[in-house]
Amino acid sequence: MKLFTLYLKLKFFEQFIIKCVKKLKKAAPRFELGIKDLQSSALPLGHAATKDSTDSFYDLNSQVTHSLLFICNGHGEDVIVSEIIKILQKKITNKNIEVLPLVGNGDIFNSIKSKKFRKIGYLKELPSGGFSNQSLKGFLLDLFAGFLIDNLRNFLIVKQKSKQNCKIIAVGDFLPLLYAWSSGCEFSFIGTPKSDHTWSSGPGWALSDFYHKLKGSEWDPWEMFLMSSPRCKNLIMRDKITANNLNRKKINAKYYGNPMMDFVNAKNEKISNIISFKRIILLVGSRYPEALKNLDNFLDCLHDFNFPNDLVILLPLSINANVIKTQSCLIKYGFSKQSKEFYIDEDSVWKKKDQYVVIGKGKFNLWASLAEVGLSNAGTATEQITGLGIPSLSLPGSGPQFTKSFAKRQSRLLGGSVLVCNNKKILLKRLSLLLREKVYRLEQVKIGKKRMGHSGASKKIVESINPHLLS
Repeated sequence: MKLFTLYLKLKFFEQFIIKCVKKLKKAAPRFELGIKDLQSSALPLGHAATKDSTDSFYDLNSQVTHSLLFICNGHGEDVIVSEIIKILQKKITNKNIEVLPLVGNGDIFNSIKSKKFRKIGYLKELPSGGFSNQSLKGFLLDLFAGFLIDNLRNFLIVKQKSKQNCKIIAVGDFLPLLYAWSSGCEFSFIGTPKSDHTWSSGPGWALSDFYHKLKGSEWDPWEMFLMSSPRCKNLIMRDKITANNLNRKKINAKYYGNPMMDFVNAKNEKISNIISFKRIILLVGSRYPEALKNLDNFLDCLHDFNFPNDLVILLPLSINANVIKTQSCLIKYGFSKQSKEFYIDEDSVWKKKDQYVVIGKGKFNLWASLAEVGLSNAGTATEQITGLGIPSLSLPGSGPQFTKSFAKRQSRLLGGSVLVCNNKKILLKRLSLLLREKVYRLEQVKIGKKRMGHSGASKKIVESINPHLLS
């Protein structure tokens, strides 16, 4: 069913792109006019770009040349691109850099202050939190929210980049890769979400596993076709097994390490302030409103959790989180705000009996290494705590992103370092064991920590793309 749903969505999107390209070729003399018509006519429909991205960023007749464009599609990808841009800015001072986030508003890029950097594109949060590839319901919600029209506008922006001698670095999966390939520009691709560990390890009886084994890679044939383009100057994968499998198909893929481990602090000296407590990190995801549902589910579990030691529950919130709704959820489960401080840069402290919840917006990188166990319905963040040697448990909800199938895929990717729990009873039993037994914690996370690798990949990636795209 999942494969059939994915096939329908890809065919729909493929036909949409083909029709758009045909119309663009047919109406070449009126191309510039058509773009302006799209911009103006769509505004009343509620699909307008955010205010910080409208004025000069969409002037496709501008003579200004921006030599390097990043395209990314997801919260984790945004974080990776942000780090790479910061490294690049130190190495190249004569290049203009743009970023086009295809999912959400790209708030993380607001921290980059430079006259030679800007965020472009029609940016908007979608109902699923991002273009949903996990459920048909999420896909339809995104569709009705204007996903296709916004992506057509972004597609037209990227198509113009070939006239400006622009080079592109795409980060993510199929969509940014398609944009880069369609632009006519030279490009580099960093494939972050797909790994062949998901189907080459574990039982492998799902229909999707047979499909991937047949292909010899989790990457699909149309994606491999785009990767094989002579304009693709760098192809970088997240792990060695995925790169090797592509190389067997005569696709020149490289592995330099996993850039996801470059953004979390391996140590935090402030752990001494909470060392006497048992410590859980609560990862509810960055896509709302699903993240609030995940929080509610975890708090419901912890409501019935009786543990002899005092607990500190670290709750790092994403930049786009609604703090008021988060606090309302805590109040619902009997937590009250405290004047007590733990001095770990928290925003607020909440307590119920022997459980403390510490809230901090944008504090994940600081707090990740403080935890002993994770309760995690998240993507990139789960992988990052695994890389730090912290095992976790997941409790899949109704989605649309973090579904049961996604959770199982993630568990196999990380070698069982995150265990999928079917119900509250199983989760609490495993949580109690993990908090009591350090040996058990180390054993569960051993394979996943090895698969995530060490930090430092971002610098190696920048060094590898320099000769090809930055000259």
